[in-house]
Amino acid sequence: MKIQTDRVLPFPVQRALRKLGEDLCDARRRRRISTMMMAERAGISRTTLYRVEKGDAKVAFSAYARVLFVLGMTDRLAELVDHRHDSIGLGLEDSVLPQRIRYPRDEA
Repeated sequence: MKIQTDRVLPFPVQRALRKLGEDLCDARRRRRISTMMMAERAGISRTTLYRVEKGDAKVAFSAYARVLFVLGMTDRLAELVDHRHDSIGLGLEDSVLPQRIRYPRDEA
C-alpha cells in the first residue's frame, strides 16, 4: 500500500508557481521558440515542459532551472534568495549585533 506523502500546497505558493509557469511560457513565446525546440534545448520532454509552464509543483526544480537557462535567465535564479533581498533576515541579523565592541587589554 502506497502512503500518500503529498500535502496541499499553501495557496500563495500555488499561485506563485502558476505565475512562474505562465511567465516562462510567455518568455518562450516572445522568443518564438516552439515547445519541441525548448524541450530539446532544455533536455526535458515536451510533457515536462508543459507541466513546467503550468506551474506543476511535482516537477523537479532542475527542470525549471533548465528552462531558465535556455531563456538566458539564470542570473534571476541566482538572485532568487540573495541575502541582499532578505529584509526580514537582515532585520533579524541587525537585532543581534553587539551593542559595543571591546578590544582585549594589553596585559604587559
